[in-house]
Amino acid sequence: MKISVCGKGGSGKSTISTLLAHEARSRGYRVLVVDSDESNSGLFRMLGFDKPPVPLMELVGGKRRVQRALKRGFSSDDSGEGMTVMRQDSIKIDDIPPEHIMTKDSLHLVCIGKILQSLEGCACPMGVLSREFLKKLSLEKNEIVVVDMEAGVEHFGRGVETSIDSVLIVVEPSFESLQLAERINSLSAGIGIKNIRAILSKVPSDEIASKLESTLVKQGIDTIGCIHYDTEIFHSCLEGLGLANGAAGEEIKDVFSSIISPTTSG
Repeated sequence: MKISVCGKGGSGKSTISTLLAHEARSRGYRVLVVDSDESNSGLFRMLGFDKPPVPLMELVGGKRRVQRALKRGFSSDDSGEGMTVMRQDSIKIDDIPPEHIMTKDSLHLVCIGKILQSLEGCACPMGVLSREFLKKLSLEKNEIVVVDMEAGVEHFGRGVETSIDSVLIVVEPSFESLQLAERINSLSAGIGIKNIRAILSKVPSDEIASKLESTLVKQGIDTIGCIHYDTEIFHSCLEGLGLANGAAGEEIKDVFSSIISPTTSG
């Protein structure tokens, strides 16, 4: 299963992605986290890695080469190990060169690419590489992919979600977050994704959670869980530390169960 975690910037997408990855691993799954956010650079620390993997964008030779290669469909004229990987009909986790994937037991992390300097150009090639990589990525029965998407909805325009099985919309307590959730729901349904759910994030009280859930119901969006505001998570993010499970780790359990068994969730 490939799970897309998306929503408003700052809503807690990376936190939710990390919690889901840890929960999946605790249940015996082999987990690949795909860092598809070109702006946020701290996901590797949240997952407990000392350094990030070399971006896949470098594996395939950079933005310009990706653009040229996509026009030719990653043809045999594109030499190099990275292009050889992308020319395969399917890519397995073990096909990814070791410098481009961080591994700790059954938890793995790859990074599509980051904006690192001014005047670097748009992030469109990264979105296209995300789409092609996820399309070719072939999973075994016990493997799960969690994709930490960039903020907003531009990735839908690039078609990144076309090979996604489940969309999880992260909703924080704000009007803008609720508005964006409605758009994400519509865009996801428009490309045929049936498993679309919302998770509430950074919620200070059950009263606020109830108000958010009520609004989402009116928008036709099911809510499958709530991660309350957690000072432990706040301090971990502030200090650049890995996330401990804590209370949020308990709250994510039912969320994960609902994602992998959508017909049994309420």
